[in-house]
Amino acid sequence: MPTGVVDALHAQGACVVIPQCKNRLDRRTFDAALFKARHLIENFFCKLKEFKRIAMRSEKTDRSFAAMIYLTAAIINSR
Repeated sequence: MPTGVVDALHAQGACVVIPQCKNRLDRRTFDAALFKARHLIENFFCKLKEFKRIAMRSEKTDRSFAAMIYLTAAIINSR
């Protein structure tokens, strides 16, 4: 029986992606490549939320909201 949350997640096949504090004595290993990819995705969502229409979700339909996300993603990619 797993004792902690991380052990229970390991039993389900998950892995640690976020590194722990540097001053922790018992440090767990983490996947640095997944952490880098996660960081890039978080940065993209931060840039996406700079556009007010996306952050406020002012589009009325799901289709127009998705179109606005594609448009802003193209603008971000072209910078």
